[in-house]
Amino acid sequence: MRFSQMFSPTLRETPAEAEVISHKLLVRAGFIRKSSAGIYSYLPLGQRVLKKIETIVRQEMDGSGSQEIMMPILQPAELWLESGRWYVYGGELMRLKDRHDRDFCLGPTHEELITALVRDELNSWRQLPLRLYQIQNKYRDERRPRFGLMRGREFVMKDLYSFDRDEAGLDISYQEMFDAYVRVFSRCGLDFRSVEADSGAIGGSFTHEFMVLAESGEAEIIYCSACSYAADGEIAAAKMPSPQEAEEGEITLVATPGQETIQEVAAYLQIPESSLIKTLFYKADGKIVCVLLRGDRSLNEIKLKNTLNCFELDMADHQDVLKITGCQPGYVSPIGLTGSIPVYADDEVRLMVNGVAGANQKDYHFKNVKPGRDFKIDATGDFRQVQAGDACPKCGKKLKSARGIEAGQVFKLGTKYSEKMNLYYTDENGEKQLVVMGCYGIGVSRTLAAAVEQNYDKDGIIWPIAIAPYHVVIVPTATDGEIFQTAMDLYEKLLGSGVETVIDDRDERAGVKFKDADLIGYPIRITVGKKWTEAGQFELKQRREKEAELLTPQAAIERVLSLIAAGTTSA
Repeated sequence: MRFSQMFSPTLRETPAEAEVISHKLLVRAGFIRKSSAGIYSYLPLGQRVLKKIETIVRQEMDGSGSQEIMMPILQPAELWLESGRWYVYGGELMRLKDRHDRDFCLGPTHEELITALVRDELNSWRQLPLRLYQIQNKYRDERRPRFGLMRGREFVMKDLYSFDRDEAGLDISYQEMFDAYVRVFSRCGLDFRSVEADSGAIGGSFTHEFMVLAESGEAEIIYCSACSYAADGEIAAAKMPSPQEAEEGEITLVATPGQETIQEVAAYLQIPESSLIKTLFYKADGKIVCVLLRGDRSLNEIKLKNTLNCFELDMADHQDVLKITGCQPGYVSPIGLTGSIPVYADDEVRLMVNGVAGANQKDYHFKNVKPGRDFKIDATGDFRQVQAGDACPKCGKKLKSARGIEAGQVFKLGTKYSEKMNLYYTDENGEKQLVVMGCYGIGVSRTLAAAVEQNYDKDGIIWPIAIAPYHVVIVPTATDGEIFQTAMDLYEKLLGSGVETVIDDRDERAGVKFKDADLIGYPIRITVGKKWTEAGQFELKQRREKEAELLTPQAAIERVLSLIAAGTTSA
């Protein structure tokens, strides 16, 4: 491709609304352009990367025995009402009516539609197992679209669904998809981790997320470097500490004038923050609940929400707390709590002896508090946010943390949708049985952005070879004469060898061409200039390397082919 003919409008300035590096660089390098909030056009370079990722995904899905289909984006409300998710899914569901006043939505996901499709065609156990997938646009009305392609309202996704006779069959499908995902992200040249995760609105009994490691990632990953444990911060667990060994003291009221925060009370009483009992009040679907944590801990709202099995979870407001405890926040506790308000205590709280808790009286706290003795506990569980330094639940070594971008997720749905939507098969004995389902998604457009978040420097993008828009850019330092003709000869030879090549034939200074090459992120740049006229050599520079290589024309071609082969080899 001649650069002079490419539609690749590069920018020197960063767009004002761009927050993360992928958004900044993809706009500046001419890969995408904003249409409206959370909605983007893919320019030729962006489309080429997108298609390369899709090709890798298709190869691995087809290779795993899956079949590609295409389902409608526009989905009738009847199917979502049948599954029970029409109202549950929330404001992210883009709803609309046709001219006959019938309700539809733009598909954010396709569990309902695929279940109905297979339900109408599946009869016998002989038709199972079955795996169907598609790659298409999805739509979610994000409250705050941001970060470019990372969190948009329109995005490209691969979703695959497995249909099996039983849980044993689902286990096989799940593992084969898990392995296929490892190959997909490895082939894309990404550094990633698979982590246990929360199933969210999709539902299901078991799920893993595939996280591309990047400092800008929205998600926290908790992992152990000594064993295989890794989990999304939303569900990560830690090893329980040993029960405290101390003689129980008698509960005592102490004055703590003006000391409202955990830090202030701990400093005033000269005790560690871990000795305090943190008392929080939440509204779960409108009903007040009390939650207790150790003073040095933070609440993991996802864990609490899953335990309560509620749709909405919000902190109770000041007036609610005042009405319940008779005291302002800062001095509240479950001691003396009356009425029907349930108390949920983190497992660490259950083990505490001689703790400190609010007295439900301004400027006072209780010392020597023992949970279960001095106040009721209705239920205990893991409600805390695990952090780096906690003990691994598997091996006991210290956990570490990293940031990640969710690029894929695999779910064991079980019979969640087949039961609600009557998806059965007839077994070999003539008996009707529920189909067991799995769901497997890859954010194709998000993977594109995640690759940039992980591969860049101050000058621009550094594409992994396997998903780069082009493998090589040739930069002649002159636009006529021997240098340019030599560059054109090299260009033709590389094209003839199957190398995706751009020649920058613009009438621009070499410095401008180098800047655009680095900004766009071609993995390999070959300069034809002074070194050619003086010594018959080309200057070959890998985008990831600081130093260039001086090579003869044939050696340069061989080097290019070698680098491409190494960068595109299947994992």
